[in-house]
Amino acid sequence: MDATHGKIGDVDVVWNITPSENNAYQNNLDETLLKQADASADDKIDLFLVEADYAPKYVDSDYTMPIKDLGITDSDISKQYKYTQDVVTDSEGNLKGLSWQGCPGVLFYNRAAAKEVLGTDDPDEVQKSVSDWDAFNATAEKMKAAGYKMTSTANDTYRVYSNNVSKKWVSDDKKIQIDDNIMKWVDDSKKLVDAGETGTADLWSDDWKKGFYPEGKVFSYFGPAWLVNFSMAADESGSIGNQGGWGAAQGPQGFFWGGTWICAAAGTDNADLVKDIMLKMTTDDDIMKDIVVKDDDFVNNSTVMDGLADGTIMGKDDKPYTSTILGGQNPLPMYIAGVKTLDLSNLSAYDQGCNEEFQKAMKDYFEGNCDKDTAIETFKKAVIEKYPDISE
Repeated sequence: MDATHGKIGDVDVVWNITPSENNAYQNNLDETLLKQADASADDKIDLFLVEADYAPKYVDSDYTMPIKDLGITDSDISKQYKYTQDVVTDSEGNLKGLSWQGCPGVLFYNRAAAKEVLGTDDPDEVQKSVSDWDAFNATAEKMKAAGYKMTSTANDTYRVYSNNVSKKWVSDDKKIQIDDNIMKWVDDSKKLVDAGETGTADLWSDDWKKGFYPEGKVFSYFGPAWLVNFSMAADESGSIGNQGGWGAAQGPQGFFWGGTWICAAAGTDNADLVKDIMLKMTTDDDIMKDIVVKDDDFVNNSTVMDGLADGTIMGKDDKPYTSTILGGQNPLPMYIAGVKTLDLSNLSAYDQGCNEEFQKAMKDYFEGNCDKDTAIETFKKAVIEKYPDISE
């Protein structure tokens, strides 16, 4: 038994793990799914995981099974948040996957910076300074004057803008279309970069991570529970998270980022086991509660989340739930409010590539290496190369 091999009952479990960089995961999955019909029983894919940015590609295909064909009922999944089901519902209304996780996002702010610059670290008061983009940008000026960047990079705000669009990246006739709110991100970000109020580092880079520590002098990051709990050095001595130095505010707009969905592969010879895994992982109240209490994550179960939010379900040591990383704050009511505002009607199968290439192209513009029109043309060429079925 190891990280990729195990057993469930008398069934040998083999996980195939492929990094997502440069589309490697999807390419490997696609190649394997093409062989599914002719594969031996032991070599067939039984289930696989997808993320929101490319879920529609697999959901709207014959490679995924409707969960009703596994015997999973509407009653079984009645506590789940609707947006998590919208992500994996195909064009004919069939639900083709389930997730244990919800990923509504908030603004995580540096409490010490808030006290110094805004005079308070109270979440309700801080929210007044970031309640919309005008307020956010005005606060950025104050942070700059005090020696802080408002965010580590312009890309920190990207998901907030891109989750609040009125049209898809690609039209029904396969033409690239750039939403007005995406262009607002470009214009707002350019002003912040030029003013020295944010940077241009890539997400996950060492420069981006500097703000996880007090000496990095960054006021805020945007993300879901998984970001602050798993990705912002909370377990490292001296970090802001390790000292309980972050707070959470709703921020200018609701958004989500990430999440992982379990899909049943058509042709599986272990349908009953796949059903059991899906139900245990995404509907079992006790498992859902354990994930929140042990990992501070946000789970896809409204009963459990509501109970932990209002104190009718206890957290660690039979006490009301709080987050140590967030200085004893209970952010769950904020996450719950955010998850109810999400509109995923403009998701498409092209989102991952479009989002990545757009941010990459705009970095050159933000850094003064080209003008805006040139950056847009660079983006379009990169997307068409990645997705040959679309055009300008």
